[in-house]
Amino acid sequence: MATVAVIGAGFVGLSSAYWLMRDGHAVTLFDPAGPAGGASYGNAGTFANYACIPVNNPSVFRDFHRYLLAADSPFRLRASYLPRLMPWLARFLWHSTPARYEAAVAALGPLLGRAYEGYADLIRDAGLEDRIRRRECLYLYSSERSFRNSADSLRLRREAGVACEVLDASAIRGLEPALAPIFAHGVLFPGSWHLSDPAGFLTALHGWLVGRGLRTEARAVTRLAPGGSGVILVTPDGDERFDHAVVAAGIHSRPLAADCGDSLPLDTERGYHVTFGGVIDPIGRPCGWAERGLYMTPMAQGLRVAGTVELAGLDPRKASGLTGLLARSAREALPALNEPGVRQTDDWLGFRPTFPDGLPVLGRSRASERVVYAFGHQHVGLTLGGLSGMVVADLVAGCAPPLDLMAVDPRRF
Repeated sequence: MATVAVIGAGFVGLSSAYWLMRDGHAVTLFDPAGPAGGASYGNAGTFANYACIPVNNPSVFRDFHRYLLAADSPFRLRASYLPRLMPWLARFLWHSTPARYEAAVAALGPLLGRAYEGYADLIRDAGLEDRIRRRECLYLYSSERSFRNSADSLRLRREAGVACEVLDASAIRGLEPALAPIFAHGVLFPGSWHLSDPAGFLTALHGWLVGRGLRTEARAVTRLAPGGSGVILVTPDGDERFDHAVVAAGIHSRPLAADCGDSLPLDTERGYHVTFGGVIDPIGRPCGWAERGLYMTPMAQGLRVAGTVELAGLDPRKASGLTGLLARSAREALPALNEPGVRQTDDWLGFRPTFPDGLPVLGRSRASERVVYAFGHQHVGLTLGGLSGMVVADLVAGCAPPLDLMAVDPRRF
């Protein structure tokens, strides 16, 4: 049995704790914000095993000017952040060429295809099935042009083994009659599902793990010092030594990786959500609107509308234009949200950790095999959280993981 520190209490960190404890290790979890205190709190809640199409794809060259200028664009680039962003943005565009984009799809496909393997036992053991809503996700197109332009990505999904069912307007209405009749085409993804409350799922998992011996520290780790026989974690309240450390701290992982000799081009795609209370499940499943870059997901707290991308670093100021776009778009898609008694109850900003090639890192640090990285999951942190935790446990044990990690090895940069 080894002592293992897991840094980060989101989907990846808590899943790692589960798999490590299952192997018999003594695990300590470090996160000053507690379970689901970061990006894992406010996501769309979808298990998106179909999401093998990264944001960096050839369409950015065609549509970039529209994203920057259109009033209904789900993308924002804050000018003051551009000088700092330029190296990352240049690499992002380099990875958006057809060959590199298709290589990313080919790498994500096998990971997503096995994603549920990382959750099946966890959900059963921790008794979390009642927090899952097993209704397929539906992706919608309001524009013929957008649907035509999606043909290539639909082909790549199918080649990656993703089950897809193309729907016309009549089939969409049959599935979700509350939607406005503005969507001519849709794609249904069998095998996908969503959570009724992502933060509640993680809080329950954390409580279950604590009951089985997980130690939790509400402390930030400010530095890592790996050595031959272990890893020292430096915190404001003192240092602590472990046999192994797992870095799963999302956007806050970059400086910890630098401590271990890895200069990794991690930045953030800022995402937003708004929630509508006073409406009981106007739709029965997550519905994505392609042109608006959002998902509408029925949750325990109401209807969560999540999505958009803003490039502006860790500045805590919100872009009111993006929260406004989410709210307006939801009301346009769901007329029931305009009825008396329906109210917008909150808005939220989170920081998706993103690499310019659209892939996470899963692997050991250069400095020491005792430090394992599991971060940078972009839009699929929830989906790949369980599988990432399973891989982390294999790496700590010195076992060969059950899949090829070359494409997500941190040494690719």
